[in-house]
Order: sequence, then C-alpha cells, then structure tokens
Amino acid sequence: MRAFITGAAGFIGSTLAEPLLEDGADVVGLDSFTDYNPRPLKERNLAAARRHPQFRFVEARLQDTRQLRLSAVSLRYFTVYGPRQRPDMGFHQFLRATLLDEPITVYGDGEQTRDFTDVHHAVNATLAAAVHGVPGRVYNIGGGSRVSINQVLEMVERVSGRRPRVTVDPAQKGDMRHTYADIRLARTDLGFMPTVRLEDGLAAEHVWLAKTLR
Repeated sequence: MRAFITGAAGFIGSTLAEPLLEDGADVVGLDSFTDYNPRPLKERNLAAARRHPQFRFVEARLQDTRQLRLSAVSLRYFTVYGPRQRPDMGFHQFLRATLLDEPITVYGDGEQTRDFTDVHHAVNATLAAAVHGVPGRVYNIGGGSRVSINQVLEMVERVSGRRPRVTVDPAQKGDMRHTYADIRLARTDLGFMPTVRLEDGLAAEHVWLAKTLR
C-alpha cells in the first residue's frame, strides 16, 4: 500500500502514519508547519515516522503539490482528543491548566454536551475507510455518546488527582448546546465501533502531556 498523508506532523496525521508504516505501507507525509501547533511539538510528533525507512517527508503546502483526480470518502470527526492533541484544543487546555494550577474558563452552565473521539478511533476509522469506504459517502466518527463539559471536568480531576480551578463566563453566542455523532453508517460500512472509554483516553492524554511539560 502507498499512502499520502497531509498534515503529517499534526495530531491525527502523525498518529495515522505509524500504524501504516507498521503494516508495511510506503508513506509520504506532507506538512507546512503552520502555527496551530508549535514546530518543536510537531517535530516530536514526527520522530517515530522519520526513523522508518519507508517514510518520506515533504515540507510544503498542499496547494503547492500536483492535484490528482481521485475517488473520495469523507470522514467527519467529532472532537478528536488524545496524546499529541493541539494546544488550542479543549482537553489539552483543561489538562494543561490543571497540571499547572491555572484557571479553566467554562462558558455557560457546563451542561452543554459533546461527542468526543479518541484519536486511535479516528485513525482506525480512516484506515478502514481507505479499504471499505464507499466513494462519495460521508461517515460520522465519534465516541457514540454525549458527555457534558462538567462531566469532563470531573474526569480531569480523577485522572490528574487535582481539582480544576474553574471560572464561569457567559455562554458564547452561536455555541451549539449539544452535538452527537450518528455512527450507524460507519458501523455498517467500516465496522467502526468505539471501544476506548472517554476517561481512559483522557488518562492517556494526561500522561502524555505531563511528560511533555517536564
């Protein structure tokens, strides 16, 4: 198999590259090192892939590469989290603030709910879609359940052993009250079934982030 990964130094892209390489794929990774994630963190994300002889990295923007006509399968990820998550994303911010005893801002009453996706579920779904996905279809990829922000903060306290310092601001205009991934099509076509409990995934991200901050 040959694979071309855009955003290969990022959170999901770098996590996707590793199982592909382990399965014997030839992987070309593309990344332009935009400033959503500091370059040293992205370089660290790439470290394992760069050591593999079947990985080639190209530093460039996608629009600088030759465009090909390809059949496409689309995946709609719902709030992906886990080790290597970008610093601007919610769980990274919650865990980092708790580790450093800094305040966490919650907008509204904290009872808004989201469907969260462990990064390994996102990777497994992507690999399955490459083989079994139906061209033109869009698959929702999520954890399969809704969890409130308040419940997430309770989990953060349990996995970190520290009580988060929470400040409350008014709800943001336009913020969705609830989101939920209907994963029935992904289950049927891709065999997708989330197995990692949210609290276990948060614990894995906490361990990774604690090591990163040392």
